[in-house]
Amino acid sequence: MFGEYVPVRAEVVDVPHFSAHADADQVLDWLRDAPAPHTTYLVHGEEGASAALRDRLDRELGWTAVVPKPGEAVLVR
Repeated sequence: MFGEYVPVRAEVVDVPHFSAHADADQVLDWLRDAPAPHTTYLVHGEEGASAALRDRLDRELGWTAVVPKPGEAVLVR
């Protein structure tokens, strides 16, 4: 990245039957059986819709979710 090697600490997973066009109810239904991550970052979609999904993740799943501001950096543990 920017001419430097960056270690990859991600896992690539095939997620069958998942549509990128799912609505919030479908996304929440899909996530209900997933293990809760430390923090979920919502980085796609309009600000208002992302904020609404963040609130639902908190209220319905008890997850910590964040809608980062443009240019905001996240420190990874």
